[in-house]
Amino acid sequence: MKRSVDRRDFIRLGAGAGLVTGLTGIALAQNKPAKPLRLGVVGVGGRGTYLLRLALAAGVEAPALCDIREPNLARAIEVVAQARDGRKPEGYSRGPEDYQRMVARDDLDAVLIGTGMQIHAPIAVAAMRAGKHVLSEVAAAMTLDDCWKLVDTAEQTGKIYMLAENCCYWEHLLAVEQMVRQGLFGDLTYAECGYVHDCRSLMLEPDGSLTWRGEMVRDSAGDNYPTHNLGPVSRWLGIHRGDRFVSMVSRATGQKSWLDFLAKKLPAEHATRRFQYKGSDSVSTLVRTAKGVLIDVRYDIVSPRPAWGPYHALQGTKGSFESRTGNQVWLEERSKGTKWQPVADYAAEFEPAKWKEFRAQAQSSGHGGADFFVIHEFLEAIRRGGPSPVDVYDAVAWSSIIALSAKSIAEGGKEQEVPDFTRGKWQKASS
Repeated sequence: MKRSVDRRDFIRLGAGAGLVTGLTGIALAQNKPAKPLRLGVVGVGGRGTYLLRLALAAGVEAPALCDIREPNLARAIEVVAQARDGRKPEGYSRGPEDYQRMVARDDLDAVLIGTGMQIHAPIAVAAMRAGKHVLSEVAAAMTLDDCWKLVDTAEQTGKIYMLAENCCYWEHLLAVEQMVRQGLFGDLTYAECGYVHDCRSLMLEPDGSLTWRGEMVRDSAGDNYPTHNLGPVSRWLGIHRGDRFVSMVSRATGQKSWLDFLAKKLPAEHATRRFQYKGSDSVSTLVRTAKGVLIDVRYDIVSPRPAWGPYHALQGTKGSFESRTGNQVWLEERSKGTKWQPVADYAAEFEPAKWKEFRAQAQSSGHGGADFFVIHEFLEAIRRGGPSPVDVYDAVAWSSIIALSAKSIAEGGKEQEVPDFTRGKWQKASS
């Protein structure tokens, strides 16, 4: 049950969902599309192309691809051609909104979004309005307005929207979720999670200009990558299944690590050095839920460090879990003495059903096998007519921390109310 995520794959492919039924507020389409499912992809850089490969391996057809960079598009077209006996998809690359033409096609069932984060929401909205299901890379949106547009569009169209939050499929985190469901942690009181990953090598293009990640540091002052952290924790806490986020506060450090990195990499006269960056080296956020659970969230992608990626911890009245010590638990009613135990000690009892069924296929995919489940669960949701494994309500609640943390920081750490994107339905939904 050891988390076996290859660091080079994580950096190269970028970062990418729970398994229980979501809210019932969206009237899902009842007509299942004829097989094979037909998928269009917007954004076929490293991450988008990798997910495209997984989808092709799962049997989908890919009639259309879109990317503003011609080399990316040409490479992805060849990927499809090699997988489909030379049949090439149509490419769309006439500018940043050419995805509008692609999603209007009548030979697509769904759209996968693998672009930079800043435009995930408008592409998803356009695709759903065009009658397509959506699988969106993280995060779902960067503004509260876009969060509400996603909710409204999903509800109005009845299309399946899924956030591709792969951390929710890590085996050890799913095992902890089962332990929570069986009451081994008692009543949950506190959780801790963070995305602490040195991503500086992903911030600059070869010419020193900013990638989309670098542009986030330039333009946004908050926690810009909260879903890897909050996804698994939210599943444990039953967020939108009897609980919800109600308020949060954030504070931030200065920019010493980021500015030092730029000074070492680029000459003083380079345009990238002259930007006024809003992002900080590290952001800490405290989220409080309706049931009084406190979630401590940290974000840092520019500080030099060997440790990397998401971490998660949980505290209940009967036990604790901690990933930073090697995925260990201590359960008051089961553990001997006061020593941590590996989650793997409980592998036989709490092996996730999905992993038990698809272990062989999952182990060959990235992010510790989680990428397989992202694609598999999305395709299965479409085939059965829903529901979404990581629905629009989860997606926007987790993603709303981006805008809310920036606002809290700008206001000196002032508490911010987290909108109830479910409009009250969280009180009636169940795990």
